[in-house]
Amino acid sequence: MVLLHYTAMQGAQSAVDWLCNPASQVSAHYLIAASGDVVAMVDEDLRAWHAGASAWGGIQDVNSRSIGIELDNDGFSPFAAAQMLALEALLGDILGRRSILPECVLAHSDVTPARKIDPGPRFDWRRLALAELSVWPEAGAAASNFAVDAERFGYDTRDAQAVLKAFRLRFRPWGRGPLEAADAALIADLARRFAVDRSGPTA
Repeated sequence: MVLLHYTAMQGAQSAVDWLCNPASQVSAHYLIAASGDVVAMVDEDLRAWHAGASAWGGIQDVNSRSIGIELDNDGFSPFAAAQMLALEALLGDILGRRSILPECVLAHSDVTPARKIDPGPRFDWRRLALAELSVWPEAGAAASNFAVDAERFGYDTRDAQAVLKAFRLRFRPWGRGPLEAADAALIADLARRFAVDRSGPTA
């Protein structure tokens, strides 16, 4: 997996300093500045502490099974054009080298829906999907059960409201209120096309 985060700090250098400080107890493999500069901080083959308590597709130790990319962004502003271009280049390289499928490029909020919202509602997931670097649901799928389909796609569904919020952050950031038919139809399409294989190790 590859997880995308935002730094929510005052500039890229502040984020690098914090992520490289042992006292922070957090780290990531890469940071991409708003300028597009890419900082490699942890070797991809080593575990970085970027996901926290998280789960996806039955995997409980996401830190050991993922590469973390921090994006220099406050969580409210659009992501810079140079930054998005650098992210696309880095993702293309990682996915190609490691044979990672686009559906395994996830938001931090996907794997920790009750705690995190990054990379947030301003992040352009559809752009990544058009570049085959992530996925996007197609309209018109036959809806069934939102919770069942969300679990098939990969979400840990023990907190149903948190999962709906995380799903909307990524795929329907304008969505508000109770579950809508549009939510159910979109998650049904994702579950149909990208259901996770839970037969492997979950650690």
